[in-house]
Amino acid sequence: MIILTFFKKILGITDPEAVPNQLSPIPNQGAKIYTRSEHTLSRAQISTEALKVLQHLKKSGYASYLVGGCVRDLLLGREPKDFDVVTDATPDEIKKVFRHCRLIGRRFRLAHIYFGREYIEVATFRAAADPDNNDQVVHESGQLLRDNIYGTLEEDVWRRDFTVNALYYNIRDFSVIDFTGGIQDLSAGTIKLIGDPEMRYREDPVRMLRAIRFAVKLGFTLDAESQKPLGELAELLNAIPPARLYEEFLKLFLSGYGLQSFEMLRHYGLFGALFPTAERNLTEESQGFPKLFIIRALENSDRRIADNLPVTPYFLLAALLWDSVQSLANQKIAEKVPATPAYQIAASQVINEQTKRIAFPKHVGMAMRDVWSLQARFFQRTGQRPFKLLTHPKFRAAFDFFLLRAETGEVDPEIADWWKTFQNAENHQQSLMTQPGMAKDPINKRRNRSKNYRYRVRKKEPSDQNHE
Repeated sequence: MIILTFFKKILGITDPEAVPNQLSPIPNQGAKIYTRSEHTLSRAQISTEALKVLQHLKKSGYASYLVGGCVRDLLLGREPKDFDVVTDATPDEIKKVFRHCRLIGRRFRLAHIYFGREYIEVATFRAAADPDNNDQVVHESGQLLRDNIYGTLEEDVWRRDFTVNALYYNIRDFSVIDFTGGIQDLSAGTIKLIGDPEMRYREDPVRMLRAIRFAVKLGFTLDAESQKPLGELAELLNAIPPARLYEEFLKLFLSGYGLQSFEMLRHYGLFGALFPTAERNLTEESQGFPKLFIIRALENSDRRIADNLPVTPYFLLAALLWDSVQSLANQKIAEKVPATPAYQIAASQVINEQTKRIAFPKHVGMAMRDVWSLQARFFQRTGQRPFKLLTHPKFRAAFDFFLLRAETGEVDPEIADWWKTFQNAENHQQSLMTQPGMAKDPINKRRNRSKNYRYRVRKKEPSDQNHE
């Protein structure tokens, strides 16, 4: 209610020219300027490092603003993950102002100002598109390949993606500047592209994924015009470097909103651009699998994140691609390939195909292989095999994966129950459980015959789903 009251108050401003802004060097043509008394953003909420960057740029004679997600989140009463600064200083000028500065990027030239291991990202105002300028390279599809044309604040705002991300906090007078109606869209809970949606998506197809991510993260709805081109432009994501799509995958699926992101990506036809084989299997699914399995995996990871438990990418990737591996392995088995090599061949082929779309690190692929290959070993419950499986570094992740399979009806829940009991059983009971003919009896009835026997309880390991 407090935030809603705040927005109603500031949206009552009808004459931006009447707002005093004597300290700001930026003309307010076309912009609404909310003075310090008309918004809730305070310097006390801004990181010390970001304030130092803003103040130092100002003292050096440059304009300096907070911009983007940090301003949006602070106005919504959220804690920003990062603080981004924008200025009229060029990257080379920024480097002269700050001793601990590193310039990065070819496509967009940025400055990172370091404070120990942490850094504040500083960008230079960008200008409108200019096809005759060699500092801007545009692909025939409309995608910007390099964009280092610098301009003014008024030009910079139209280069940003969404209205709610185009709000500027001015360190000179502590005002918030809004050129695009971002404050109104914050109040309405709307994600809206700045400019023509199709053109903006073509400039950078990753904006389609960002639109989904912000809508899910903020609980906002996607503007009707911003929704319209998504399905028909999904194939543009094929031109994005797979390494960059891996970064987007992490943000979409490992931020606590994985299930919602999955459903929304599928709704707008974007999931298949990231996971083509998984989408194909989902389209051909029977009896609710593999979708139910994926949903349970995503729910599990979202719950762990909500509980501040560790998560890692390999578990979700293994879940998303599991049906693809099984389908291909079954094809190989039908061609008379033995089961074990069939699954090994299928795993390699699925991973190789997937990395053409999302280039995850090699160690992630190896962990996925471990999780998949260990699944068959849960059916081996006699002799020393169960004990050896317990010592495998990826046992916990593989077992959590097996539990999901049991929950969704892919494997017999009795086997999962046996392993639950076996892991926590005393040594003598474990030995009895792994004898031939006893594997189906997870709670050995002969345990009570030796009441004086001192059992050593095996220490229970913390759940390893999604973590090392």
